[in-house]
Amino acid sequence: MNEIQLRAFAKINLGLDVLRRRPDGYHEVKMVMQTIRLFDKLHLIKRMDNNITVDTNLSYLPNNENNLVYRAADLLKKEFDLKEGVHIRLYKYIPVAAGMAGGSSDAAAVLFGMNQMYQLGLTLEQLMERGVTIGADVPYCLMRGTALAEGIGEKLTRLPACPNCYVLIAKPGINVSTKMVYENLHANELSIHPDIDGMIAEMARGNLKKMSDKMGNVLETVTTVKYPIINTIKEFMKDHGALGAMMSGSGPTVFGLYTDLTTAKQAYFDLKVSHLAQNVYLTTIFNPTK
Repeated sequence: MNEIQLRAFAKINLGLDVLRRRPDGYHEVKMVMQTIRLFDKLHLIKRMDNNITVDTNLSYLPNNENNLVYRAADLLKKEFDLKEGVHIRLYKYIPVAAGMAGGSSDAAAVLFGMNQMYQLGLTLEQLMERGVTIGADVPYCLMRGTALAEGIGEKLTRLPACPNCYVLIAKPGINVSTKMVYENLHANELSIHPDIDGMIAEMARGNLKKMSDKMGNVLETVTTVKYPIINTIKEFMKDHGALGAMMSGSGPTVFGLYTDLTTAKQAYFDLKVSHLAQNVYLTTIFNPTK
């Protein structure tokens, strides 16, 4: 196999709780992660020399070790002493710095692709063990589907699949630093926490409405104060028929869940013409095991 083409899927957080700030500065989290059908495309091609090269469709993205796809390839290349290099073509469609794990998903796809292309024989679990050294979301992006993430995000438990629904995605024209959000989160002083266990129970029952009622993201206590547009978009989605709307990850992307396609499409068109968001997508959840 001299080349492989892959899709790197985005994620949303159906629920995000931060339990505490640890003495080492990391945060203990409890999150429900969900893959959606919005993806980047990657094309990996073997090189006859020993180099790793990257090109993308976005001129401002780095093409060196500052790009997670490069680091993923380099990690396996060094560990297995691969004599051939790889050229990575990355076509970005997931918004950058959006709280949707686009970079982590790209890195996960490269780990998966290198394993296939060079016949390294690593299991999914072994790839996930390596992925966490690149980023906390990389193991989940390898697993995909519906999962509970604990610890710093690396402890994963597969959950019953989220009920099928339509997902309206909106990213306002701002970028949010995850580091800034966590630095300004007073995790040990939070008095209100989302009912993650209740959410999971309703999901298992297939009750999307009750699951949506329990959605929550404690990082909104930081991000929405600094960027009120996030709350504006949330309310817009709810006013346009969403069962629930929430910020994903550290933001600024907002998503709304819909059961009715006609309602979802109308909300999509209304949101597009409102100019509240720079990027607007209508997609569905993605459960590869369902």
